[in-house]
Amino acid sequence: MTEKITRINPGQLHETPGYHHITVVEAGRTAYLAGQCPLDRNGDLAGSGSLETQVDQVVANALTALAAVSARPEHVVRSVIYVRSDERELLAAAWRRLTDSVLAPAFTTASTLLGVAQLGFPGQLVEVDLTVALPD
Repeated sequence: MTEKITRINPGQLHETPGYHHITVVEAGRTAYLAGQCPLDRNGDLAGSGSLETQVDQVVANALTALAAVSARPEHVVRSVIYVRSDERELLAAAWRRLTDSVLAPAFTTASTLLGVAQLGFPGQLVEVDLTVALPD
C-alpha cells in the first residue's frame, strides 16, 4: 500500500521540519485511530509530569493500534499531535521525541502540531491522532 501513498512538498511552500504539506492516497481502505493517550494497559497515566515518558507511552500505544490493523508507521497518511502547553519549546520537544521514535515515519506525512489548554485525562500532556491507509 505504501506505493499508493505520495507525499508532496510544493516548491512554492515553506520548508518543513520533516512532514509533507500534501499526502495523496489512491483509493483503498482507511483506518482512523482514536487519539492515542499516555495510558498504560491498566488505564493508568504513564509518567505524571514527564512529557518524554508520556510521548513514549503514546508511541507504544500507537504501534499496538497500528499492528491491530496490520499497518506500520509508514502507512500513516495524517497525524495531529496535541500538547498541553502554549510554550513552543514544549511543542518542539514533543515533535522531536516523536520524530526520533520508531513511530517517526508516521510524521513524514501531512501533520499538525497543536498546543492546547487541556486534554481528556488529568495530568495528560500529549495525545496523537492518526489516519492510516491500510495495506492491501
